[in-house]
Amino acid sequence: MKRTRCPWAYGASPLYIPYHDKEWGVPVHEDRLQFEFLTLESAQAGLSWATVLNKREGYRRAFAGFDPEKVARFTPEKIERLLKDPGIIRNRLKVRAAVNNARRFLEVQKEFGTFSKYIWGFTGGRPKVNRWTKLGQLPAFSKESDALSADLKKRGFKFVGTTIIYAHMQATGLVNDHLVTCFRHKACGR
Repeated sequence: MKRTRCPWAYGASPLYIPYHDKEWGVPVHEDRLQFEFLTLESAQAGLSWATVLNKREGYRRAFAGFDPEKVARFTPEKIERLLKDPGIIRNRLKVRAAVNNARRFLEVQKEFGTFSKYIWGFTGGRPKVNRWTKLGQLPAFSKESDALSADLKKRGFKFVGTTIIYAHMQATGLVNDHLVTCFRHKACGR
């Protein structure tokens, strides 16, 4: 039986279908995975998601498996080495932002116990389930992403504009934007 997917899953990279089917929209409550997606979404700014997915393994290697404690300790010398690594997006501002964001991430963990507890507070602890029927209905931001973006910026995070944060919320299941016709809509809405 053929599965109906969100149309974007058939996009620019063969990695899109497995990403769509297994990850996108699945509620994430584990902090390391939240940090991974936050780092990758920030790196995507101005680029395609295919570019980021194609470099994901390079990021995992270069950014210590997305361990925020290790990334927070990256020195200026380590950042310079990363800027020569073809396995990642070699944008100085984005690499520095990832290190900065790791430090801010740890501060949020200290304040709230977990980053997950903090971020899920913006949706009342449950996924916001949308019922879109066409790809063109999906927004680029929401009142929740506006609020979360503003709060992250106030806390010193970088590359966390409302559009980036909305994409993060979609990826980590805070928002379920699978189309209602997609086989993943129901599973990700729980």
